[in-house]
Order: sequence, then structure tokens, then C-alpha cells
Amino acid sequence: MAQETAATPESSFRVFQKTETPSARFNFFFDTSNRYNENSAYDWLDSVNKYLNTAEKKQDTLAITYYKLMQAQIYNDLGEYDKSLAIAKEIYNGKEDFELKEKSVLLDLMDANFGELGLYTEQIEIRKEKKELGLTEDVFFYDIYSKLGLHRKAMEDYIAQAQKTVGEKDYFAQAEYNNNVGTYLRLDKSTPTALSHFKKAKSYSDLNLIDVMKVKSEQELVEANLLHATILGNIGKSLVGLGQHEEAISYLEQSLELFKEYNKGGYSADIVENSLAIAECYLELNDLEKATDYLSDNLATKKLENLIKKNRLMSVYYNKTGDYANESAYLRYNIRINDSINENESELRKQQLATVMGKEKENTKLIMAAQKENLERQKSEMIAQDERTNMVLISLVFTLLLFSGLVYAYLRSIKNQRLIAEQKHIIENALVEKDSLLKEIHHRVKNNLQMVSSLLSLQTKNTRSKAAIEALEEGKSRVKAMALIHQKLYQNDDLSVIEMQGYIESLINSVQSVYKKGGHNINITIDAEGVELDIDRAIPFGLILNELVSNSFKYAFPVDDDNGKIYIHLRKIGDKEGFFEYTDNGVGLPDDTDERANSSMGIRLMNRLANQLQTKLNVDNSTEGVRFWFNFV
Repeated sequence: MAQETAATPESSFRVFQKTETPSARFNFFFDTSNRYNENSAYDWLDSVNKYLNTAEKKQDTLAITYYKLMQAQIYNDLGEYDKSLAIAKEIYNGKEDFELKEKSVLLDLMDANFGELGLYTEQIEIRKEKKELGLTEDVFFYDIYSKLGLHRKAMEDYIAQAQKTVGEKDYFAQAEYNNNVGTYLRLDKSTPTALSHFKKAKSYSDLNLIDVMKVKSEQELVEANLLHATILGNIGKSLVGLGQHEEAISYLEQSLELFKEYNKGGYSADIVENSLAIAECYLELNDLEKATDYLSDNLATKKLENLIKKNRLMSVYYNKTGDYANESAYLRYNIRINDSINENESELRKQQLATVMGKEKENTKLIMAAQKENLERQKSEMIAQDERTNMVLISLVFTLLLFSGLVYAYLRSIKNQRLIAEQKHIIENALVEKDSLLKEIHHRVKNNLQMVSSLLSLQTKNTRSKAAIEALEEGKSRVKAMALIHQKLYQNDDLSVIEMQGYIESLINSVQSVYKKGGHNINITIDAEGVELDIDRAIPFGLILNELVSNSFKYAFPVDDDNGKIYIHLRKIGDKEGFFEYTDNGVGLPDDTDERANSSMGIRLMNRLANQLQTKLNVDNSTEGVRFWFNFV
């Protein structure tokens, strides 16, 4: 007797093709998890396009709608959000004739596409429509705030909305909740705290996957594994942020395997991000061959932040291989991208944030209006009931009416208090956002100046002229002096002033790093404790000091700097005036200093900077060293 063999289950794609009616195909398509397990999204798209052409020839309106919804979903799965949205908009006007499931699919697609394309106002309107249809309980804003950079507010709003709906024994929901909270914390640069949430999410995800008491459908099993893949990837990215690269690789590779198994054929930003994170790890570990495996040209960096990160990693790779031309090309490419972002993103982000906050306030008012309407209706019903009461209970009616008035007054008082609290909260958030935007601007200016410094360093490596090298090094030193100002600003709680003692110490260290062979044995005394300057005075002051210290390191101690001394004194005199003094005990200025002043770039630069401070740079050239000083307002 021949041994019977088990029949191989037919692929989802084949079952879809054998399904006879458009409505049955529609239901099968959207009810089938892991559609692309055996056939790619492009195979499905070709098949759907053929059915759509047939439906258009027959002028079957309902069938056309079904196939266009499937077409839009496939483009969304491929990361072609603009194409998906265009198709969805095309059929949106006829949605009133749709059944609830078709409306739900259409609105979910438009919600997702608007979010990916950064069209947040339109996304909010779609969410309002979903609420009106009963597809969602409320309009939420936290994911939009996160995309606009307010990750801490997004986390707080998400916790307030999601925490009350997560059951203690619902392991999937607990895993998803902790993963989302961890994601907002990681994006907010609170990496250690985020990692603890991700590990907690992993524990719940492990329990969910091994929970034999709950029978999971195929769709639930796919969702559980994709969530597990997301959590593992987030743990890996957090470990990269903490510098634990070898441990991070293990989590990231496990995550990639799960995504490739359960998200075949579709675009996944997680796959791109995890691949870039692995490449970064191998670059840090100097395994360049493995790094290039994850930086391949077929890595679909559709998101701008992923493209910038890939370019940065490619520049690091070429730096490590000594190919400075390609390194410079990738750095310049990123500079062009950042310049483009800086020109448009800040203002657009402010406008979007203001619009979203306005929409959220409007939504809150609608909720409160509905609550007020409900209270008014209850009041009317109570009055009508009182009117039907027996005349014998007239005294009780009056009592109830008086009580109702008190309740109404109390509720109005609560409403006013809530409105005041909400307005205060909105104002406080706006102030916090303003500070965040200012810090971000200073951070980006500092990064751009550091990029300029890096380009000057690259140019120095490719230059043989000693004079040109010295000029480039001087330019690099001046750029670093300005970059330090912006670094100190975004690190300060107070964005209006810079604490000068710490700035001068950082500037001295920066200049010493440029002049590696000089200045390290000089005794430098800095007396600027408690002095603070605004940015308009700090930048010219920093450049003047940069020139003075550089000149001392280069010229003041030509023989031996063991006994060299530099004294830097900065004091405020009263509320407005200030005094600056710089001395060294070196060889002093040459006799022809006055004649060379017009040809020396350093001296001309210091005089112009002093003019910016509305003062004059004074010089005392004694027998022992030199003294520079000026008063300033």
C-alpha cells in the first residue's frame, strides 16, 4: 500500500485568483494576513490591474471600487504613498454608496497615507470622519505630535488615552503599549529609560507568543510576530545609542529575520532602519566588509532621515577606507539635503504644529459642547418630570429646581475652570515648543559649522602648501569658536545668554587641539566666573579671544613654553559696562607691529570685531610679554 502524502496548501495568491466575484475577492484580500508570503506585491498588483481593466470595460462601478481599494492598499504596502492616496481620493467622493467595511478600508488608507506624507490637517479631518461613522471612539493626535518632534507630549497624550484600555492579562496590548511608550522616549533621547520599556514589552510579547490558552488566528499570529520584530529592533537601536554594538547586532538581526518572514513583498521602514543600525555597528567594530552588506544600493531609503543616515554611514565607511573624495561627496550631499530642510522645514513645522494644536482645541471644544448638550437635555427631562409631579409635592419640586440650578452653576464653574486650565496648558506648551525650536536651531547651526570644520580638515589633508594649511587651520579654529557659542546655547536652560567661564575653557581646549605641538605646557589662568554675555557680544568676543590665544601658542613662546603664562580676565562693571584683559609673558609684539597691522588678517579681524562690540582694542607691548584690553558696553 502506497504511503499517502499530505497535500501542500494552496498559496493565498492562487486562492485569490480562483475566487469568482469581485466582492469575494475584496473580502479575501483584506481578510488575508501575510498576503505576500509566496508572491510579491507586484504579482498581486498585476492581477488586480487585470481585474480592474475587465470591470472598467463592463462599467461595473462596484467592482471598480473594490479593485481600486485593493490597488491603493498594494501601493501603500510598497511605500508608494502618493500613488495610494491619489487612487483613494479618486473614489472618495462616491463613498456614500459604500458599505461600512469599504468605508473603513478607504478611510484607514487615507489616514495612513496622509500621515506618511506629512499632511496632518487632512489626516485629522479623516479621523473626525471615522469617529462620526463609529469606526473609532475619539480623534487622537499623539502620533502627529511625535512626527512634528514633540515626542514627550506625544507620549503623555498616548499614555492618557491608551493606558485605560490595556487589560492586565492582555499580553499583546501590554507589549504594544510598552513598545510605543519606549519609542517616544527613544526619540526624545531618553535611551536608558526607553530600553527598560522595550525589555518589558519583550517580556509581554514572549508571553503572548507562547500563550497556548488563547487560540490565535493566522492574522493575529502575523501581527504578534511583527510586533515582536519591532520590539527586538527597538532594543537593538537603543543598544546602538548606548554604544553596546556587539549586543545590538544580535537583536537587530533577529528583528530583520522576522520582518522578512512575516512582511514579504511589502515595503518596511523598520527593515531599512534596522539594516542601517547594523551597518553602524559593524563600522564601529571596524568590520567594513559586513558593514557594506547592509549599506547596499537596493536599500530603499524612502524616508529622508534614513537617506541622511545612510549618506553619513557611507562617508564614515569611505573615511575608514581612506577614500576621502567619496567621503567628501557624501558629506556634501548631506549638506545639500540639510540646507534644503533648513530652508523650509522650520517654518512649515511651526505652521503644521499651530494647525494641529488648533484642531485639537477645536476637537476638545466639540467634546465639551456635546457634554454640555447632554447636561442640558438631562436638565430639560428633569424639569419635564417635575412638571408631571403631583401638586402635593410642589415643595419638593422647588427644592429639586433649586438643586438643579446649583448643579448647573457648579458644572458651568467646572467647565470654566477646565477652559482656563486648557488655555494655560496650551500657552505653556507653546512656550516649551518655542524653546525647543530655538535649541534645535542652535543645534543645527552648530552641526553645520562642525560640517564646515570637517570639510576644512579634508581640504587640509589634500593640500601640500604650508601657508595654505596654516590658513585652513586658522579658519577651522575660527569656525570652531563660533560653533562653541551655539553648542553652549542649546545646552543651556537659558537661551538668551552664555556663561563665559565654561565657554572660554572650552575654547582654550579647542585651540590647543588645533596647535597640537604648542601651548600644552603654558599656565593659563581664566578669571571670568559669573560673567554672562548674549550671543551678539559672545561671538565677536570669542573670535577675538581665539585670535589672541592662537597667536600666543604660535609666536609668544618660540623656545620653551614651560614658564609661559597666559592670563584672561573678564569682568562686568555694574549692570551694563564690562572690562576684558589678555596678557602673556612671551616675547611680545615685533617692533614693526603698527606697520604690519594693515596687512595682518588677524589684527584687522580683531579690530573689526572690537568695532562690533562698540569699543577699541588697546595694546600694551611691554618688555615682558604683551597686554590687550578693552572696555565694552
